[in-house]
Amino acid sequence: MAEANSVYLGTGRRKTAVARIRLTEGSGKVDINGKSVDDFFSHENFSRAALLPLSTIERKSEFDVIAKVHGGGDSGQAGALALGIARALLKFDLELRIPLKQAGHLTRDPRMKERKKAGQPGARKKFQFSKR
Repeated sequence: MAEANSVYLGTGRRKTAVARIRLTEGSGKVDINGKSVDDFFSHENFSRAALLPLSTIERKSEFDVIAKVHGGGDSGQAGALALGIARALLKFDLELRIPLKQAGHLTRDPRMKERKKAGQPGARKKFQFSKR
């Protein structure tokens, strides 16, 4: 019987996007919702940002990434993927914590959409004021 590869799991969140990552040792194949990374993202900047943790540790071709992503837009999904990959890499090897932390890949971005307030048309916008 063939030896089973270890699977490292990681979850990343950004804005309203959530990414669930399965990281296995392999040949560098990246599969996001059943598509390749180039087919999934509309612009190469998003695909580059999503795979930045692998580039930081210079092991892009040593891991296969299988990801399920939902919610948010392209930017949020790319950020969620990057955080999920970084967390999965930590489970693979704890010594990667220092370079990933220095590059800022382990910090979850807390910025979310501000809620709409009562008596206003939006979060910050006010109805027009009439003096008379």
